[in-house]
Amino acid sequence: MTDRLTITTAAMASLSAAAATTATTRLLPSVTASASARLSYRSSLSLSSARSSPLLSHRFLPQKSSLRRFSSGGAGYSTVSSPKCAASSPEQLKSAREDIKELLKTTFCHPILVRLGWHDAGTYNKNIEEWPQRGGANGSLRFEIELKHGANAGLVNALKLLQPIKDKYSTVTYADLFQLASATAIEEAGGPKIPMKYGRVDVTGPEQCPEEGRLPDAGPPSPAAHLREVFYRMGLNDKEIVALSGAHTLGRSRPDRSGWGKPETKYTKDGPGAPGGQSWTVQWLKFDNSYFKDIKEKRDEDLLVLPTDAALFEDPSFKEYAEKYAEDKDAFFKDYAEAHAKLSNLGAKFDPPEGFSLDDSLPQGQPEKFVAAKYSTGKKELSESMKQKIRAEYEGFGGSPDKPLQSNYFLNIMIVIAVLAYVTSLVMN
Repeated sequence: MTDRLTITTAAMASLSAAAATTATTRLLPSVTASASARLSYRSSLSLSSARSSPLLSHRFLPQKSSLRRFSSGGAGYSTVSSPKCAASSPEQLKSAREDIKELLKTTFCHPILVRLGWHDAGTYNKNIEEWPQRGGANGSLRFEIELKHGANAGLVNALKLLQPIKDKYSTVTYADLFQLASATAIEEAGGPKIPMKYGRVDVTGPEQCPEEGRLPDAGPPSPAAHLREVFYRMGLNDKEIVALSGAHTLGRSRPDRSGWGKPETKYTKDGPGAPGGQSWTVQWLKFDNSYFKDIKEKRDEDLLVLPTDAALFEDPSFKEYAEKYAEDKDAFFKDYAEAHAKLSNLGAKFDPPEGFSLDDSLPQGQPEKFVAAKYSTGKKELSESMKQKIRAEYEGFGGSPDKPLQSNYFLNIMIVIAVLAYVTSLVMN
C-alpha cells in the first residue's frame, strides 16, 4: 500500500524524523512524543521528530532536554512572558497561512500541527467563567510549564516548526497561529474547509497556564465514560466526540515514545520522514473517513486501534455516529468541520469580540461581484450637489418651491412643437 503515499528519495533526504511529526493529531488520547532524528528547516532549524495524537493524554514523559533549549534566553522558541498581544492582523494571518502550506509540503507535519491546536484549546472548562483560568485556545501551550504536561510530550517540535513563521508575522498571536496551523493542516490533507474565525488574544505569562490533567487518556479503564467526562467538560456532545475522533485518520504512534503501537508496519517502514510507528489508517497523511471504516472492519493487524477508538463502535450512542461516518464521508466532513471550528474557539477571548474570518474579503485586485439587489433595494438620500442641480433644472422651466409647474406644462410644449412641424411640412409641400 506504500504506493499510495510515495515520496522521492530526494524528498526523503531532505526530511528527518521531525518532519514526519505525524503521530496522530487529535485532542482525544494523545499519543505523541518527540523523535530523535533532526530536520533541517530553513537551513538552520533543527528539530526532533514527534508522533502525536490530540486525542491521547498522559502516556508521555516530559521532553526536558528539548524544553531547556526553548527556555528563556535560549535560541529558537522562547517560552518567556510576552507583552499583551491583541487582535492579529488579517493580512498577516493570510500570509502566514500560505507559509504554513509550504511548510506542510516539505515536512509532512500535518498530524502534529493538528494536535498542537487541539491541545491548546482542549484545556477548556465550561464551568469556569473567568479568562484565562477557564483554559482554551489562548496560546498558553507555548510556555514550558504547560509543554511539560505529559499529554503534550513532543509538541515542542511543533513550536519549533512554527516559530519562524511567528517571527516573520509579529502581529499574529500564538493562539491564532496554533489554530490556523491546525485547520490548514486538515484542509491540506484533503479534509473539509473549516469555518474558522480569528482574533484570539494570547495569555501573557506562564502563571496563566492551566493545571495538568485536563486532556484525555488513551487507555482509561472505561474509555467511553472517560471520553464523555473530558469532552462534556468542554461543552462538546457525543456526535462531536466521534467526529473529532475521526482525525485519527492522520498520523501514527510509536511504542518507544507513547507506549502504544508497533515499532514498524508495512505502511510506515518507508516514511515519509523517519520510518516506523503504527498508523490508524493506510494513508496516514490523507484526511478521509477510512479511520471509521478500518476500525469497523478490524481486518488489518498493522493498523492501530486504541481502547478509545474501539469504544466508538461499542458504546451505543457513539456507534450511531461512527457507523454513519463509515458509510458517508460527506456527513463526516460536515460534522467534523463544525466540531473542529467549535473546539478551536473554546475558551478564547476575541478582539474584536465577534472575531473575524480570513475569507470575508475578496482577494486583492479581484473586482466586486455584481449583486443586483444591492442596487435595486433600499432608499438612499441624495447628495446636496445633486439636490442643487435638480432645483436649478426645475426652476429653469419656471418652477419654484412656491410655484409648482403646471401639470400640462410639458404637454403644451410638445403640442406646440408638433403644430410647428406640421405647418412647416405644409409650407414645404
